[in-house]
Amino acid sequence: MHNDLNTLFSRLWQSYRRVTPSAERIHQLLGERESHPIVNDHIALRTFNLAPVRLDKLAGHFLKLGYQPGGEYHFEAKKLYARHYEHPDPDVPKVFISELLVDQCSVQLQAIVSDLVAQTNPDAVDADDFLTSGRHWKLDYGTYRSLLEESEYAAWTAAWGYRANHFTVSINHLESIKTVAQINQLLKDHGFAINTSGGEVKGSPQELLEQSSTLADRVALEFTDQVAKVPSCFYEFALRYPKPDGNLYSGFVAASADKIFESTHASN
Repeated sequence: MHNDLNTLFSRLWQSYRRVTPSAERIHQLLGERESHPIVNDHIALRTFNLAPVRLDKLAGHFLKLGYQPGGEYHFEAKKLYARHYEHPDPDVPKVFISELLVDQCSVQLQAIVSDLVAQTNPDAVDADDFLTSGRHWKLDYGTYRSLLEESEYAAWTAAWGYRANHFTVSINHLESIKTVAQINQLLKDHGFAINTSGGEVKGSPQELLEQSSTLADRVALEFTDQVAKVPSCFYEFALRYPKPDGNLYSGFVAASADKIFESTHASN
């Protein structure tokens, strides 16, 4: 990975680990078992489909570093659209970016989110540090709770802004663990909670991708009127299978991703 990419992913990791203490512990747990560094399969980012923070604006930061668009994904029930991006170097992590289709939500949610996004300086979106810059608007706890009633995704994005929503351990690159079930058991043995929405293992060998994830940590977050504990980020685990041409499948499975989104649900 060349220097600019190394710098970006290092910043993304530092921003992520500050609000995801479980990821730091899991990373250390796996590191103690492996002779090679833990490989990151992909990260994910969340946003709204409103200017100046649309998905395409976030993607621009990766396109200028050599990434190329991959698959498109639609999540009708959650009112989300997503696309993934890949680098020509297969060792560089993939990127999964989603956006809330605000115009499909209630009038109340549209008004709240439009007001929040309007506080974002368009120049900030183009800055090199935007993907680790967090929240660009003022948000009180009551507004967060109001968003949460309709869309957990909207509430999470409003609360946390711009940072990696999760990092993903590549099981394919682990020596001591070969299956998603094995890593889930290791995590449970060490007291970590697994996202069970859609089953502990999401996907299948037939779909060429299996995934699992922890539940998001609950951490103290400062709102304009109070500090409250809310779900932050989570750690994901992915096992990819070879396509007929022998290369590992590099896309995503929408049905599995739909359940992975629920790793940040407070009710889990």
